[in-house]
Amino acid sequence: MKIIVTGGCGFIGSTLIKNLINYSKNKILNIDSLNYESIPESLNSVKSKKNYFFNKIDINNKEKLLQIFLEFKPNIIFHLAAESHVDRSITKPYNFLQTNILGTFNVIDNSKIFLNNYKNYKNKFKIIHISTDEVYGSLKVKDKSFNELNKFFPNSPYAASKASSDLLCRAWNQTYNLPIIITNCSNNYGPWQYPEKLIPVVIAKILQNKKIPVYGKGNNIRDWIHVEDHVNALINVSKNGIIGETYNIGGNNELENLDLVKQICEIIDEKIPQKKSCKRLISFVEDRLGHDFRYSINSKKIRNKLNFKLNYNMKDGLYQTVSWYINNKNWLLQKFNF
Repeated sequence: MKIIVTGGCGFIGSTLIKNLINYSKNKILNIDSLNYESIPESLNSVKSKKNYFFNKIDINNKEKLLQIFLEFKPNIIFHLAAESHVDRSITKPYNFLQTNILGTFNVIDNSKIFLNNYKNYKNKFKIIHISTDEVYGSLKVKDKSFNELNKFFPNSPYAASKASSDLLCRAWNQTYNLPIIITNCSNNYGPWQYPEKLIPVVIAKILQNKKIPVYGKGNNIRDWIHVEDHVNALINVSKNGIIGETYNIGGNNELENLDLVKQICEIIDEKIPQKKSCKRLISFVEDRLGHDFRYSINSKKIRNKLNFKLNYNMKDGLYQTVSWYINNKNWLLQKFNF
């Protein structure tokens, strides 16, 4: 298989590539613009592989992107390239509209052109569009979890841009018969995550003995999935998923933000004992604009239809993740203070 991963130097993309490269017959082309949150060093272990290729390109460059598609002739495109940090979307929404909406249009419209040029790829090509549970909006404590039939109610510029990209993919599938599968995933965690997301930020703050900022009362609820489980689900979808379908990918790990922060503190207290618990560093700050209260994913479809199973529980996965950041403290703090 010839596989393109857009955003392959990101947290999820690089983890996906490291899993795909294990299949020796795959040829992997990583397309990434190498922006501030790219972590190309996470791919050091695969850079010497003969079946791994990299091309620095912004997906907003439609002409160059098309040239790559026509030359590489992919069987699968995993589309992960996106602006992803909600806080940044609030202060700089244009970047999110540009990359997440127009960039996705470039990927899918160029794919349509590619198939028009290589009609023999009609049954040998598909796009896996990776999206987020945030497109569904916010839930109350007793509300049922999001399923694939929920309407979109995005509440942040980031969520709106991803919802727009999902709808574009659906439209290109329905109108042009473009072979696309959409996935919507809950919050990812694990090694190599860029430290602007909650878990690595908390760890970085603790390691520097600085206050840990917690929005509002810390009672916002998120569902968490280990990045390895997420990419295993994506590979499963690429092999067994039905074209035109959407699959929700959740971790069945709903936690209040404050509880998660406390669990991280307890792990670090164990691994780096101090006179006082690092819970003393917790500091409540003004809540974020448009802060969704709860996300919860119903993953029955992918579990029942594609036999997907989680390998990580939150306790073990979080312990492994915190341990990795402690062992890679220099990398974490260098990125955090960039």
